[in-house]
Amino acid sequence: MERIGILGGTFNPVHTGHLLVAQTVREHCGLDRVALMPCHTPPHKTCGVLARVDERLAMLKLAVGDDPALEICTLETDRGGTSYAVDTMRAFRKNYPQREPYFIIGMDSLRELHLWRHVEELVTLCSFIVVERPGVDTLVRKDEIPLPAPWPERLLASMVRGRLCDVSSSEIRSRIAEGRSIRYLVPEPVRRYIEDQGLYRSKRSHEKGQPH
Repeated sequence: MERIGILGGTFNPVHTGHLLVAQTVREHCGLDRVALMPCHTPPHKTCGVLARVDERLAMLKLAVGDDPALEICTLETDRGGTSYAVDTMRAFRKNYPQREPYFIIGMDSLRELHLWRHVEELVTLCSFIVVERPGVDTLVRKDEIPLPAPWPERLLASMVRGRLCDVSSSEIRSRIAEGRSIRYLVPEPVRRYIEDQGLYRSKRSHEKGQPH
């Protein structure tokens, strides 16, 4: 059974921090590969300037390049509409019976996990890996996860200490809108693509509430 990490997100755009999370989790947890899974329409975040699906996929392909440890999963973009993790994991289990999914989330998502759609089913469909950002995240206590046993204990036992990488997609969009450089914040092929396509130049790209 192949062990595969699932790193979902808007990837608007993909940046170095995403790739570092994927690499760190794969090595720490002994995963065979990590799949970057862009959503079609984010369910919990308000979008200002959201690049088209084909543009976000193009940037992901450039970011992944020929790295054999990474791949792109298009289950959510192929399905269209609002993306809910439980629907995605049902489809993943059906389409890839020989792959064991490990859903990668941040500490902020762990605090909100009980609010996710059909979460009590979701936790049975995949294992979770929680990434802690050192110096940024405050550790979550068991009583802060309002899920029935044994899920709080299992979730807290799945924590991985990530690298400190102070970069976000919203910052990148803001810098582009302000005419500032994003060199070294994204892979160079992604930077060139954004520049060539003229993405994120609108001032609306750095309004409050942008997806990360």
